[in-house]
Amino acid sequence: DRLGSCHDDKKTPSHRDHTDCETTKVPINASSLSRLSMDRMKVSSQKLTDAFPLDAVDGDHVRTVRDCVFSRCLPTPLGAPITLAAVSKSVIEDILDLDIRVTQTDDFLQYVSGAQLIPGSIPLAHRYGGHQFGYWSGQLGDGRAHLLGQYTNRSGDGRAVVRSSVREFLCSEAMQALGVATSRAASLVVSEEVVWRDQFYNGNVKKERGAVVLRLARSWFRIGSLEVLTRGGELDLLRSGGCELAVFYSTVVKETAHLIAQWMAVGFAHGVCNTDNFSLLSITIDYGPFGFMEAYDPNFVPNTSDDEGRYSIRAQGNGYAGLYQTRFRQLFKAKLGLLGEEEEEQDEYLIAFLLELMEDTGSDFTMTFRQLSEASEQQLKHGVFPQETWALHDLSSHKLFSDWSRMYLLRLGRKVTVMRIDDGG
Repeated sequence: DRLGSCHDDKKTPSHRDHTDCETTKVPINASSLSRLSMDRMKVSSQKLTDAFPLDAVDGDHVRTVRDCVFSRCLPTPLGAPITLAAVSKSVIEDILDLDIRVTQTDDFLQYVSGAQLIPGSIPLAHRYGGHQFGYWSGQLGDGRAHLLGQYTNRSGDGRAVVRSSVREFLCSEAMQALGVATSRAASLVVSEEVVWRDQFYNGNVKKERGAVVLRLARSWFRIGSLEVLTRGGELDLLRSGGCELAVFYSTVVKETAHLIAQWMAVGFAHGVCNTDNFSLLSITIDYGPFGFMEAYDPNFVPNTSDDEGRYSIRAQGNGYAGLYQTRFRQLFKAKLGLLGEEEEEQDEYLIAFLLELMEDTGSDFTMTFRQLSEASEQQLKHGVFPQETWALHDLSSHKLFSDWSRMYLLRLGRKVTVMRIDDGG
């Protein structure tokens, strides 16, 4: 099941908050009317409203709430002409099980922009809290997101600006293609409606265009969803899930550590590792000021407001100790083609040595590993590479590169010997 939400910069109750894209118009014919019908796009909120208490007060005004997990709250439609800017073909067809041509209909545009409710939806604003940059920020929650229901969809994002919505759409689909657990983006709608934003938090407010992203995930519960109940002393509600809390806690910690190691393996920095931005299911959500490293720099910070580097790419795994490091080592061994578990200590040293050389030379993170995978034994042995392998040219300029490459070739040679023995029976 997938859950859908709708983003809107107008505050809801006390809450704040590369796949192929198809844009060509295709004639609609009767052969695929079933998957083409918008009647298939239905959601249900019943599981959520049956399982969790709702706010006793209705309305879209800001307020502090207690003894509930959700508040009812209707999305506010965009007030200017809107355009469907992009859709993800794989999400539409593989997850929502709709014909891609349905995205050319006005009904689809109305649904995914928040102008019209998807059948079965009871829009909900999710109450959660969070530690932000190390400090408890109290009750937060959905400010521009509406939980639309369970797909029988988490749907769109209500009032955001175009630049942040494009980031969300592109990066979530890119992370999916990279094999990293993530929420998905189905569509992007842009509007002529004016939204005022201080992009760099420097007092310089500028006019931008509004946008809506339709997002999907198995769940949108966050670590902060539980924190707010603990802080409020609502322990009975916290325990209402019926699971063994120690086992649940252990699973969340382990899977979160593994997710962060996956981020590191592709050079991804989330930018805002606050507990309200971390999924309880350990999938990547809330793509804000994220970034992918180019030159390897463990102090890389994509968030311009993170002056102290609290959430630098190096710091993302802090607090997860052995769990993170073990998964990190496994992933980087795979990147270097190091098989077997007999030489874990040496492999860890080999990885750390390489990363140090990359840091010193400013070698490109992604292309260094890519080009290493294509380098011949003779090229590595002599440190001479084709001109097009520019990342290895940077790396091999380090005075200790020959020491590292010799260790690497010896390790690869032992791997080949072991494989030959195994193959021989």
